[in-house]
Amino acid sequence: MEFENHKPEWLEFELLESFPHIAHGVFLRHGGTSQGSFASLNVSDAVGDHPDTVKVNREVVRKSINLPKIVYAHQNHGSNVHRITSKNIDKTPQADALFTTEKNVGLAVTHADCQAAIFYDPVHEAVGVAHAGWKGSAQNVYARLIEAMHREIGTQAHNLLVCISPSLGPDHAEFKNYKQEIPQELWNFQTKPTYFDFWGVSQKQLCSCGVLEKNIEISGLCTVCNQKDYFSYRGSKQTGRNATVVGLKT
Repeated sequence: MEFENHKPEWLEFELLESFPHIAHGVFLRHGGTSQGSFASLNVSDAVGDHPDTVKVNREVVRKSINLPKIVYAHQNHGSNVHRITSKNIDKTPQADALFTTEKNVGLAVTHADCQAAIFYDPVHEAVGVAHAGWKGSAQNVYARLIEAMHREIGTQAHNLLVCISPSLGPDHAEFKNYKQEIPQELWNFQTKPTYFDFWGVSQKQLCSCGVLEKNIEISGLCTVCNQKDYFSYRGSKQTGRNATVVGLKT
């Protein structure tokens, strides 16, 4: 399958624009080869799309962001964190958050309504990416990633830049069974009965870890409201997944 004529689109963050060696992007759903409900740049091999099509779509992403290799996490809506090194770079990590100090390798998570967050530590030259749905938020996966980066490479939270993708917005984040699903400490993030502001949750969780408010960029785009550009699980149960990628270039 050819991909040279496809024209993917992606978002980049203002917080990272002064760091040209940071390759990153939140890829929209356009410019791929998938058909039907997966049209067209679906990068997930776990939603029923043809594996060969997904492989081509991932290559579209890789070539667009101009990295030799991209490592995709095998996600399970948890809070496991995995460090990518030269020794494990060819293995598929079972995690919802990845980080690395390796050059010329991209880290990627897939998402449709869930948040995807890019982390950059300019002091230790490290990048990370995390996938956070409501389960990940309940387990504070962002804090787990920051803790792992601090423990293994010395990252200080106040140095981090964090950018959060388009995701489920407050007007569509309804959780009718929230008392069973969402920790009580997050209940005050209700915007109206049973609806939650997970953008606000993430802001609070990151700041509580020591990330500076000025170093957090939240796109503020709701995927349910923008299904023309983003896959949305709440909008259509059978759908594809967007990719968010970050990598250090030499």
